[in-house]
Amino acid sequence: MSQTLVLYFIMPSEITIYTDGAAKGNPGPGGYGVVMISGKHRLEKSEGFRLTTNNRMELLGVITGLEALKIPDSKVVVYTDSKYVADSVEKGWVFQWEKKSFKSKKNPDLWIRFLKIYRKHHVRFVWIKGHANNTENEVCDRLAVEASAKPILLEDKGYCPTEEDNMLL
Repeated sequence: MSQTLVLYFIMPSEITIYTDGAAKGNPGPGGYGVVMISGKHRLEKSEGFRLTTNNRMELLGVITGLEALKIPDSKVVVYTDSKYVADSVEKGWVFQWEKKSFKSKKNPDLWIRFLKIYRKHHVRFVWIKGHANNTENEVCDRLAVEASAKPILLEDKGYCPTEEDNMLL
C-alpha cells in the first residue's frame, strides 16, 4: 500500500522591506541599505559604489531587497523615504515610462530590472519621512552611508553621467 505525503508550506503573511540610499556629492560615492523582516527572520544588506546618485541607490536598494526573496508571489510592503521610488510605482508613472521605452527618463537600466522582479510578487510601497526616528529606516540609512564610505567600492555600470552631472565632477 502506498502513502502520499502532502507538504504544506506556510508563507509568511507579509514580508517587510525597509530601504534607503545615499550618495555623497550626488553624483559621488554612494550606497544602499536594506532591512528585510519576515516573522522572526531578519536580513540586512548593503553595498557601496564609486560613482552614482542617491536616486539610483534608493532604487537599487528596493531591487536588491526584492531579488533576495526566494518565494514567488510573496506579499511585500516596502518602506522607503524616497518619493522618487514610491511615487513612481504607486502613482503608476513607471508603467507609463515603460510603454514609452523609458525615453528621456533617468535610470532605465534599474527601472527595467525593478519591473522584472516587481512583477514576481505582490508589492506595495509606503513612503516614510526620512530621519524621523523610524528605527529601521535609520538602520538602512546607516548601512547606506557606511557602504558608501568603504575603501573598496563597486562600479555602478549602469550610471551614465549627464552633461549637467559632468559639470559637477
